[in-house]
Amino acid sequence: MNTMSESRVEPPTAARDRILVWDAPVRVFHWLLAASFIGAYLTAESERWRLLHVTLGYTVAGLVAFRVLWGLVGTRHARFRSFVQRPKVVRAYLASMLRGSPPHSTGHNPVGALAIIGLLALAVLVCLTGWGTYNEVGALSSDDLHELLANGMLALVGVHVAGVLVGSWLERENLVKAMLTGRKSGPAGKAISSSRAGVAALVLVSTLAFWAWQWQAAPAGASAAPGRAGFGEHADRDDD
Repeated sequence: MNTMSESRVEPPTAARDRILVWDAPVRVFHWLLAASFIGAYLTAESERWRLLHVTLGYTVAGLVAFRVLWGLVGTRHARFRSFVQRPKVVRAYLASMLRGSPPHSTGHNPVGALAIIGLLALAVLVCLTGWGTYNEVGALSSDDLHELLANGMLALVGVHVAGVLVGSWLERENLVKAMLTGRKSGPAGKAISSSRAGVAALVLVSTLAFWAWQWQAAPAGASAAPGRAGFGEHADRDDD
């Protein structure tokens, strides 16, 4: 079966129930990535918060690596093959949005899927240039490029949020709530059988353990808290 044609959109007349669509790992990934990226962005210009910025940057990298893996082996609607669409499908869906009558999507709609792939790709580039800049690694050591990519990712996040709000209105489906509960309206046959809570717990515990390790491994006097010294190579220098 051609999985690319396993429709993520249904005719308006399709019978729909409240079904489990987003597994727990997808939801935990989504909110951890959002919090980590925003936190890293807000701390980017501060020496005092450098350790937090770097920690959140590594967290973004780890989360993206997990999402790529889960996009290959995860549950039905988490897999890339279930929502990545051909350009003509994306154009058709975008045109239907402009007409105010997009077909309902059980998983990611074609336009939202495009934004997700873009966000993942930008996150990889932001993390690579951030790591290269922090460690002064050749061509990757470019603070300006890192900042440009981060700003581009923030802009795409804004587009994604706007798309979610517009999609919620047009499809009469609270997509934000769906990413919290995992449930959307859709044909019963397209529900996933398990939320995979154990995998989600592993992702969450691993993230928290990494944060705790970063805190414990910080040099003496280095902290993410105000009133303490700087981080990394600046840890032995008092703030003025």
